[in-house]
Amino acid sequence: MRYSKTQGCNTLRCIVRFCGGKDAGGQALIELALTVPLLLLLLLGGAELAKVVYVAIEVSNAASAGVQYGAQNTITASDASGIATAASDDATDLTGLSTSSSFSCICSDGSASTCLRTDCSTSNIEEILTVQTQATFSPLIRIPALPAQFTLHGRAVQKVIQ
Repeated sequence: MRYSKTQGCNTLRCIVRFCGGKDAGGQALIELALTVPLLLLLLLGGAELAKVVYVAIEVSNAASAGVQYGAQNTITASDASGIATAASDDATDLTGLSTSSSFSCICSDGSASTCLRTDCSTSNIEEILTVQTQATFSPLIRIPALPAQFTLHGRAVQKVIQ
């Protein structure tokens, strides 16, 4: 009398061995080969995003450094090269940082002023310095749907000490 392969094999171990349980290592290898590229893509995307955020923070901090230098008094507020130097000294890791500054006045009561002493007869003149910085960022990974370069902007506004 002949026995079939499943006869007398009623335990779970026999069924798994008979149904091909030994080939599970090949399936795990295929799953690994399919998921590793996705995980690497996520890792590189996260690193690229961190780099963009770092450059954006540097550009913003450079604007703050420039406005802090210029807000010391009215002489430094009109020193555009000193403001640009203070901004670039703060962002030493950035190349191609451009800085512009503007100086405006307003009366302390909220009315407009042209920075003449006669503009604010009932209030004081408040001098305001605005520093804007910008730098371009080129991503390491080029994605066809996105631009090749991004321009990041920083802006800081502060009253000038009188």
